Amino acid sequence: MFNIGFAELMVILLIAFVVVGPKDLPKIARALGRFVKYVRNMIEEVKRESGLDEVEKDLKTMERKVDEGVRAMDIRPDLQKTQLSINKELNAIKKDVSFKDFKSNLGGK
Repeated sequence: MFNIGFAELMVILLIAFVVVGPKDLPKIARALGRFVKYVRNMIEEVKRESGLDEVEKDLKTMERKVDEGVRAMDIRPDLQKTQLSINKELNAIKKDVSFKDFKSNLGGK
């Protein structure tokens, strides 16, 4: 939800330490933790009651299916295999042609 790094967390704790004081900081931290848990529970309850959790699950399922479909329709691996095959054939033809030219030049002299 929040992308708070270690440095940001340290700054927040330092400010809280200065504003609240070392004596009341654990009480404030516990109260804040309980409040965050309460808010999360309320959000989950609203999702359940409104059916949003089912919609969210359905959307995630559809997203997975779309991703699988896109991967199945991706022709890049086939094109790469074809390109490798063509390159091998072209290299073989180049070697064959250059060897024949070399032999004909030797035989013609």
